Amino acid sequence: MIFKPGTPLYTYEGTREVGMNVMYVNYLGAPFVPSLSDSAICMARTIDALVETPNVAKIVFVQQHNYCYDFPQVQLILEIANLYTFLVRQEKILNAEKLTPFACKKCLGYRYGAMSYLILTLLRQDPIGCYIEAKRLLREEKINAEKLPERCKNCEENYIRLLSKLVELLEGTRLIASAKPHIKTYHLGDRSIYRLFFRPDIIPNFAFTRLVATLPEGEIVEQYNIGEGFEKSTVTILKVPNETKLFYHLLPPEYILPEEHHSLLTLARNVLLEHRPRAEEFTDPERTRQVFFNISRDLLQELATAKKLKLTYRQLNKLAAILVRHTIGFGLIEVLLQDEKLQDIVINSPVGPTTIFVRHQDFDECITNIIPSHEDASSWAAKFRMISGRPLDEANPMLDTELLLGKTRARVAIIQQPLSPYGLAYAFRRHREDPWTLPLFIKNRMVNPLTAGLLSFLIDGARTLLVAGTRSAGKTSLLGALMLEIMPKYRIIVVEDTLELPVDSLRKLGYDILRMKVRAALLKETTEVPADEGIRTSLRLGDSSLIVGEVRSVEARALYEAMRVGALANVVAGTIHGASPYAVFDRVVNDLGVPITSFKATDIIAVVNPIKSPDGLHSWRRLMQLTEVRKHWLRDPEEEHGFVDLLKYNVTTDELEATPDMIAGESEIMKAVAANIKGFAGNWEAVWENVLLRAKIKEELVKTAEKTGMQKLLEAEFNYKANNAFHSISDRVREEIGFPEPKTVLREWQDWLKDELRKSTL
Repeated sequence: MIFKPGTPLYTYEGTREVGMNVMYVNYLGAPFVPSLSDSAICMARTIDALVETPNVAKIVFVQQHNYCYDFPQVQLILEIANLYTFLVRQEKILNAEKLTPFACKKCLGYRYGAMSYLILTLLRQDPIGCYIEAKRLLREEKINAEKLPERCKNCEENYIRLLSKLVELLEGTRLIASAKPHIKTYHLGDRSIYRLFFRPDIIPNFAFTRLVATLPEGEIVEQYNIGEGFEKSTVTILKVPNETKLFYHLLPPEYILPEEHHSLLTLARNVLLEHRPRAEEFTDPERTRQVFFNISRDLLQELATAKKLKLTYRQLNKLAAILVRHTIGFGLIEVLLQDEKLQDIVINSPVGPTTIFVRHQDFDECITNIIPSHEDASSWAAKFRMISGRPLDEANPMLDTELLLGKTRARVAIIQQPLSPYGLAYAFRRHREDPWTLPLFIKNRMVNPLTAGLLSFLIDGARTLLVAGTRSAGKTSLLGALMLEIMPKYRIIVVEDTLELPVDSLRKLGYDILRMKVRAALLKETTEVPADEGIRTSLRLGDSSLIVGEVRSVEARALYEAMRVGALANVVAGTIHGASPYAVFDRVVNDLGVPITSFKATDIIAVVNPIKSPDGLHSWRRLMQLTEVRKHWLRDPEEEHGFVDLLKYNVTTDELEATPDMIAGESEIMKAVAANIKGFAGNWEAVWENVLLRAKIKEELVKTAEKTGMQKLLEAEFNYKANNAFHSISDRVREEIGFPEPKTVLREWQDWLKDELRKSTL
């Protein structure tokens, strides 16, 4: 709520938001920052307002920032307001008859003055001080009662009962009960004790999302910056006592701006809200943002000039970026997505009372200090509908789409009523800005060099491969890394319902790659082509490798058609949910209706799953097994030895290890690959040495990156160069001596790497 200019100071208004009553209090123009903890006047006025309007779940003090007190904090102060109402209006404790029931006027003035000070002043301004003073006064009166004449004792006992009742009622409130352990160091007028109980969430007037700016009590585990230049934000990870999840505290630039800059942004936002972007403007979100950025910068400059406020070029750009983020953008979600260490961002329903949760690559699930608003959630849903061109309504209560912000990509899943009975809920899966590579996975221990070498060999061998695993196991990331192992001379067709694979990055590297976007499995009606038709269409687009983002539904049959007709031509790969090879078989055959004989078109199943620490607080992604699917079985591959592990995870060593079948050269799939390669056919030793050669090259990249500190050696661009160099050298050595002799290839490739390093340091 924004109060109109001229609204009297301290005016309050109530409104209903997300099923709760919210009280907004106008502090625009007040000579102090409104705070229940720091201001006795603010606390007294709040209690007065609650006396008149007690049915309130949230209080917002409106200034250049909005200071929001949530339900637990409001309950503390509301109990005091209710106690005040009870004492003054129901008990009428300040009436003469209550204070001196025996019509003795001798002590009336003293008692009325003391009780008025306790209830009318201290109870409203300083409830803890009221409690301390009431107890002190009670002790003194008990001592004085022994010295009074007999005729005054009944009157004094009545007064003592009133004080005792006041102390008892105060002790019954949650505020006093919570404050008792800290009262020893308290002295009258000291308001620091209230900071333990009243910590407002802070919202700039131009935003809706609430932010708990104060760091909670706890041990700082890590602190780092995200974003660049004027977009820099601070992230603090804390271990909070009695919490299993760590606390992710974000301090973005918009929440630490000077007051005059906040005022500018509020004025500019009100102007920009008059122009709401049309759906067609979101067909090119990047261009739209740039246009709005330019408009915002010009508008802010005009407003600053009118207010005689001088802005530097850097300040102007910073404010314009913030304004775009909180008008046509996605607010603090965009700031969170700047953190490369975040993997998931989750917003549960009902939006408003609950904080955002994140999954951190180093600290797993964390609670954040960010509380999104219902207004933001609704606004984001409308924007995602426009960006995706897909429905989100009661008939279609779920939406899968993607968010692209510069180099940052995220998959977005949204649900609403009736599927989510309490309204909108979001899940953002942040993708790495640059594609994952096998060397990067080696560095992070998801795979080891041997596994990387074997996967590289199988991709070159044009095998059919499914990457299986549970949710958030890293299936799509691994599939993206495998795409980089496809030689650029081959065309690639990618079929996805939600754009997650690193197609744009591969295209920039020079790959001949075509992306096809198909209908999501859960959508009933849309203009998009169904996934099964998209896969069948890909077979008519020429000789290509086929990559399917995720096998979810009826497209499984079409995929296996592609595997059967395209086998041995080019690699066919995709991801699927399943925690083991048999789980994949069960899902494909029994759930998705693919005939058993068609399932045999699968050559390799790579299973990725997270492993956990003994305390359950940490998890790491690992490739757990690499399994070949043999072709001799008839009904059940598990019973008929149709699944043969080539690599198996050893939990003790935290490594994938070659199985006896692999070491003995009993892999039928690898023999089938070798049968079509001169020098490998019938020569298992040559095949195995080629796998080890590829493993050594991947390992060499990782070790060189660690030794030189040049992490770019692990990234997609250099991985692309290194793979091309390997293939070129292998081909040249083959022409010279008849086969790609491993030691010669490795030596020449190492010479190439040294030359590349020398060029980079010139």
